[in-house]
Order: sequence, then structure tokens, then C-alpha cells
Amino acid sequence: MKFVMSYSCGKDSTLALHRMIQAGHAPVCLLVMVNRAQARSYFHGADPDMLRRYENALGLPMIQCPSDGADYHAALEAGLVKARALGAEGAAFGDIDLEANRAWEEDRCRNTGLVPFFPLWQRGREGCVEELLRLGYRCLIKSVNNTLLPESLLGRYLDREAVEILRNAGADVCGENGEYHTLAADGPVFRAPLEFRAGEILRFGEYSAIDIL
Repeated sequence: MKFVMSYSCGKDSTLALHRMIQAGHAPVCLLVMVNRAQARSYFHGADPDMLRRYENALGLPMIQCPSDGADYHAALEAGLVKARALGAEGAAFGDIDLEANRAWEEDRCRNTGLVPFFPLWQRGREGCVEELLRLGYRCLIKSVNNTLLPESLLGRYLDREAVEILRNAGADVCGENGEYHTLAADGPVFRAPLEFRAGEILRFGEYSAIDIL
């Protein structure tokens, strides 16, 4: 089935894209939610230049959906309608086990006539991280909750040593509670790797992020 990938630029949506392709489905485009005020993608903070780089590296057109938050559901549905016009019959999401998120996305698909897919559903949080590492994906740690995790994780790639740091800190190794966010940089679904350069560390209360250039 042809599908649109709801894409955050992070590890989970990248693994979901991988699984959909491995299952024989054909991606027609990416859909990225963009914070209108910040002109960056929600949660992972990719700026317009970086989003263009993702579009090229993955070889897929990207539908950007600006939102101020209050209209998030409407913006996503508008993006899904555009994806249907490009030939998408289904929409894939990277959720693992959060029921409320899945129900919300299923509603968006129901309203736009698309079949929802959740290729990571109930596969286990640690299992998803292990699969990413086994497949050779390189995912850079972009932000951390600094009440739980050291800033030394910022700008390094998620590997087994980093997973052990997460585990020892009592954090969810998949970051499903917002402990950290990543930017995927390379792996089987990439036509070419993304070369990131780490900039300064930015601090926002309980969270720290590294500027990626």
C-alpha cells in the first residue's frame, strides 16, 4: 500500500519507515509538523534547511504542516489530505505503546480517509532501540531532560554505551517520556548520510538542547 510517513526526523519514525518498507509498502511522502512561531519541527527542532536535507537524504517529498499548537489536529489533517492527493492510501506513525496518541492519530486518519499503520506497536521500547542499533541506524541525541540525564549525551550518537547511561539514570531507554530526543542521520532507508555539526548548548529550564548545524 502507498503511504505517508508521519515523520519527526527522530529515531522512532525512522524505524517505523524502515519497517513499513520492509513489509512491502511504498512511501510516497513525509509529513512533518512545524511549530509556526519557531519555524522548526515539533519536538526535534529541525529547521527549514535541515528539513530540506532530510527530504533529499530520504528521497521523498515532504509536506510541512505549520501549526501554532491550538490547530495541531487541523494542520495534521490538512497534511494528510495533501498526501492523499499524492497517492497515499495509508498513514504510518512511530508510536510504540501510548494508547491515547494512537487513538488521536486514528481519528485523524478516519477523518481523512486513510488507513492508519503503527509498525512499532507493542514491540517493546528497549526492543525498538536494540533493533535500531542492530540495523546500523545512527541517531544523534539532540536534547535531554537535564533533571535526569547529563548534558554530555548531547551531540553524541545513540549507541550501547549511551543506552547504558540512560538505563543507569533510571530513564526510559527509548525516551518515550521525553527524557531525550534524537535526529536520525544515517541507516538503511537513507540514500545518503546526513552530516551534522554540533553547535552550542542551549538551555530551556529543565531541558537542554544542542544546536545542530
